[in-house]
Amino acid sequence: MSNTGKRWLALREKVDSQHRYTLDEAAGMIGEIGNAKFDETVEIAVRLGVNPRHADQMVRGAVSLPFGTGATVRVLVFAQGDAAKAATEAGADFVGADDIVQKIQKEGWLDFDKAVATRDMMGKVGRIGRILGPRGLMPNPKVGTVVAPEQVAQTVRELKAGKIDFRVEKAGIVHAPVGRASFGAERIHGNVVALMRELVRLKPSSAKGTYMRSVTLSTTMGVGVRIDPNDIARAISAIV
Repeated sequence: MSNTGKRWLALREKVDSQHRYTLDEAAGMIGEIGNAKFDETVEIAVRLGVNPRHADQMVRGAVSLPFGTGATVRVLVFAQGDAAKAATEAGADFVGADDIVQKIQKEGWLDFDKAVATRDMMGKVGRIGRILGPRGLMPNPKVGTVVAPEQVAQTVRELKAGKIDFRVEKAGIVHAPVGRASFGAERIHGNVVALMRELVRLKPSSAKGTYMRSVTLSTTMGVGVRIDPNDIARAISAIV
């Protein structure tokens, strides 16, 4: 016997699961399907025509969403000296060096969402890689979180403003947050286009066939809205 709730069934009535909506249509529907009692996260799922088991087809990167994610991001910075001071002035929530490394090692402290490290700190940060890595918290130059001391302040400001990182999963799918249900169609549209432009830019040269195979927009407790990949391509081309 199905235990599907009335709210879910009502949402399903509003979305045609067989139809491929335009990005404008999908973004405009978020207000209707994101109707829980809290401000739901809006997430996009993009199935790419890549095989992540091949190193040359791994898609990984970061992008600054023009309208942010709507979430409060707690940023930890591993730095010392002038770089530590710059990180604090830029709004980092936690700044430290050996003291923070030891706190994570001995206490298992992980009360942060993003970690940044200056290059000279990576030898020390590497000692806690087994703790940070599985949780997606390890600073990584590929997503711009291992930086030169003079880049620390800008990196912190970008992360606080809504810069996100992404990585294709084993099934060839990229999941990423693109805002909140309260954002409205225009801001959701802008964030989706920014992310999709970066995914297209990172297309591996070895990837064959259709690259952008399916795109679905959904909210935390809502149903998925399938978007026509061709319309996404048109939206990207319109602003290039």
